[in-house]
Amino acid sequence: MTVGQLSSRSGVAVSALHFYEAKGLIRSRRTAGNQRRFTRDTLRRIAFIRVSQRVGIPLRTIQDALSALPDERTPTREDWARLSAEWQSELDDRIRQLQVLRDGLTECIGCGCLSLDRCALANPDDVAAARGPGSRLMIRSRDHAPACSGTGQGVSSCA
Repeated sequence: MTVGQLSSRSGVAVSALHFYEAKGLIRSRRTAGNQRRFTRDTLRRIAFIRVSQRVGIPLRTIQDALSALPDERTPTREDWARLSAEWQSELDDRIRQLQVLRDGLTECIGCGCLSLDRCALANPDDVAAARGPGSRLMIRSRDHAPACSGTGQGVSSCA
């Protein structure tokens, strides 16, 4: 298939296909006229990439997963089952972070800070700054419980 045909069949922009190829996620061969040609199984690789991205898996992690397959073959149902099981705890962490963000979004953006009148209660003396840069009250490390939880009464309770 040409890159245009692959784009049309996959629903992915030609520029994205070029990007995927540059990152080693998909491969093409070149014709004598230096035009890209893709095999049909590239469609399944692209579907795998897009689904993985859709659930929040970073491209680098996807690239590592695809490069671990023998002979750069297309992922099978068994490959997807194995990889999705490996990614489950990471996805569970993201879900928890998104729930904390959703529940506290109207009061607090994780002490970035958009709610100065409430942060004096949630983050007195800027204690979250000791945890590092960024929105520390919304960022959950793998080793710690969520740092912030809404009380439903306009005040966040942060550890």
